[in-house]
Amino acid sequence: MPALKKIALTVASAALLPGLVLSPASAADKDKSDDRQPKPPATMSSLGGERLARAGTQVALGPGAPVLPKELTGRSWIVANAESGEVLAAHNAHWRLPPASTMKMLFADTLLPALRPTTSTYTVKDSDLAAIGEGSSLVGVKEDHTYTVHDLWLGVFLRSGNDAVHVLAQMYGGMPRTVAAMQKHAEELQALDTRVVSPDGYDAPGQVSSAYDLTLIARSGLQKKDFREYAATASADFPGEQKTGKKRENFEIQNTNRLLTGGLGVDPYQGIAGVKNGYTTHAGNTFTGVAERDGTVLLVTVMNPSAEESHAVYKEAAHLLDWGFAASGKVTPVGELVPPKSVDTGTAPSAGPTSGGKGAQPAAGADQGSGGPADTAHASAAGGSSGVGTALAVIGGALAVLAAGVFLVNRRWPLHLPRR
Repeated sequence: MPALKKIALTVASAALLPGLVLSPASAADKDKSDDRQPKPPATMSSLGGERLARAGTQVALGPGAPVLPKELTGRSWIVANAESGEVLAAHNAHWRLPPASTMKMLFADTLLPALRPTTSTYTVKDSDLAAIGEGSSLVGVKEDHTYTVHDLWLGVFLRSGNDAVHVLAQMYGGMPRTVAAMQKHAEELQALDTRVVSPDGYDAPGQVSSAYDLTLIARSGLQKKDFREYAATASADFPGEQKTGKKRENFEIQNTNRLLTGGLGVDPYQGIAGVKNGYTTHAGNTFTGVAERDGTVLLVTVMNPSAEESHAVYKEAAHLLDWGFAASGKVTPVGELVPPKSVDTGTAPSAGPTSGGKGAQPAAGADQGSGGPADTAHASAAGGSSGVGTALAVIGGALAVLAAGVFLVNRRWPLHLPRR
């Protein structure tokens, strides 16, 4: 496949955002004092630990541990160690809420093993784009134009393009088959709060997930090299419209994850490496991110903050990451991210359809190789222990490391998932 012209990742050596003082249950107290805010259900799932079934903020501070940041307004959030699976703190972790485009993490984790990036092309039909919801985010896929699978995955991860999702779903076998496969994979991951109705995350009746589930899904996806590289790509070239008598030109697309790229009042986060943001009318803003610092890898999910501050979802996620890095080793975990069912049973998930027939799907959690974008494009996270901004460039289709640092994208995976 052709090499991308431009891979850009600007990671500022940002100072730690302040984690100021309130009591550990401050977010829960805020919910109680604001009658306008929806209330979490009295009973939620206890998967991962009894404390995760409780409403409000759950944290167990030890000696020297910082208190949680103030002004956390997310209806639900979680901070977890990506490697050990320990949940450091959570707030309404199992509250089932609309996920918006964070649902695309499950879409990618389910379909990437079957629709691997290739040099082959697909010609988009009118019917492929017919069911896209009004007001959807789009990357610019055009009917009667050809795209590689690699192009389409860039559209999913960088621009959150529902048009790219719909085309890939048709290549997989259609929307009903895609939804069924995603639901089955969610159950394999034990993401049991999740109900899939629309694979692109567009608002649909009954479509829900939770901060806990989105974190499980991100953890699974990040064990796939393709997933890691797409999630960490800041910008890339995407095929433009073919005009009669003229050469088809590319245009640049940028990742909409503001903690990765910065902009609009948000600074790039030190050590960030993805994962996915979203917004719909019913879901509000949602975000799941992964970052590394001094050898510690954390996952954070924030769902629907009520703060009127611009881009509050990113700022609250950054505050929680800062807290998590400072609190690591100083708190008693309040729960755990459970492993996929196949880790317990030793069996792999069933095979899934591919664009050219059936093929065996690797076990959940397995690092499934590069499959494409590693050969042509990828952007890194900021160096963890060194704190040095890093970048990767493509030279003749090969990767070249331009600065030293620890790269989450190239970190040794898969994670060591616990056996229960």
